[in-house]
Amino acid sequence: MPEYLSTAPVKGTRDFLPAEMSVRTQVFGHLYDVLERYGFLRYDGPVLEPAEIYERKSGQEIADQQLYTLTTRGGERLALRPEMTPSVARMIAGHAKSLSFPVRWYSHPNCHRYERPQRGRVREHWQINADIFGSESANCEIEMFELVHDLMGALGASPEDFAIRVNDRNLLSSALTDVAGISAELLPQVFALVDRWEKTPADERGAAAGEIGLSDKEFEKLSETLGAGAALLDELPAEVKAESNLVKVLSSSAASLVRYEPLIVRGLAYYTSTVFEVFDTSPKNRRALFGGGRYSDLASLFTKERIPGIGFGMGDVTLMDFLETHDLAPQPRSEVDVMVIPVDEELADPARQVAASLRKAGLRTSTPLEPRKLGKELTRADKAGAVAVVIVGEEDWAAGAVTIRSLATREQRQVSLADVPAEVAGLVTPS
Repeated sequence: MPEYLSTAPVKGTRDFLPAEMSVRTQVFGHLYDVLERYGFLRYDGPVLEPAEIYERKSGQEIADQQLYTLTTRGGERLALRPEMTPSVARMIAGHAKSLSFPVRWYSHPNCHRYERPQRGRVREHWQINADIFGSESANCEIEMFELVHDLMGALGASPEDFAIRVNDRNLLSSALTDVAGISAELLPQVFALVDRWEKTPADERGAAAGEIGLSDKEFEKLSETLGAGAALLDELPAEVKAESNLVKVLSSSAASLVRYEPLIVRGLAYYTSTVFEVFDTSPKNRRALFGGGRYSDLASLFTKERIPGIGFGMGDVTLMDFLETHDLAPQPRSEVDVMVIPVDEELADPARQVAASLRKAGLRTSTPLEPRKLGKELTRADKAGAVAVVIVGEEDWAAGAVTIRSLATREQRQVSLADVPAEVAGLVTPS
């Protein structure tokens, strides 16, 4: 007996059959439309990049644990991109002289991370990325938050379905040192602890704090500081707040778009000030959906020119979980709008002519590939989701006509060839 290979996809990857692909195409089409209405231009880049750009800027978790790497025959170390931000920084730096800053760019790359597959996480995902490069204005933050609301709204979500939780790493640094009394030397470890805070059981946080050198008193003060919410801002030095774009946002009419949250850190090493995460508020799926932040020096890997930026990445896995949780996922589109069926094989060529006129009119149209009885083709048309069928018979064709049947009402009538596209279009999109 032959030994057949497995039909399952590689662990952590997914197959998308036509029905699921239809749903995804509709979802992403809505997102592209919103992004382009904001003036974002689409770009793309290679799936392979030098491993060094992730090892130097993406943080230890990605660089040490999640990176897929390979070595070429020439000895060059490459990686499958785990995210798009370092790639776009490379592109921006390489073409900076020809760009008119600020620029708004977006992409939808396929990314790869070696993670433990679970709900919300796989090893291969698609991610909508949106970035603004070349401006340090707080208007960039405001536009990002407005954009997130419009993207979610385009998918049918209401403002109550999600929350944008925001922070500023500089505000957090001040809160930890000036309010909680933690030494500056411990800030990197404490940042990592804060990033894991909500994922760590309450009875284990003290032990985790002790492992990085915090005393019980310091841990108690840290917990109090992180739990203060928006009231924490009143305790921070005026000069620190004066430099924060987030404080400017919270003082503007855009404050209602976001919620200040001291616990938001974001684990990626290149974020330097504003950071944010979009959370699902449903008890059934209470988790971060996607996030982003501001980076002041990401392009410094490639150029001495300082090019600030802000952006976010919206992964497809958590986004689809969100849509299913809130019953917002669209239905798959039908296979076709109309099928053109010849009553016998000799009429296949006339059927193709009719189909061509329907396609030219923008209607999704198919014809049988193999001769079958009319009844079977009508059943096939029903299963394909067709709204109508066009039946090409010998006598009708000789008279310059065909028969159009509505699959909803089962009514049918003879129609001249010139009127077929308009008649079928009327059934597909009733006035």
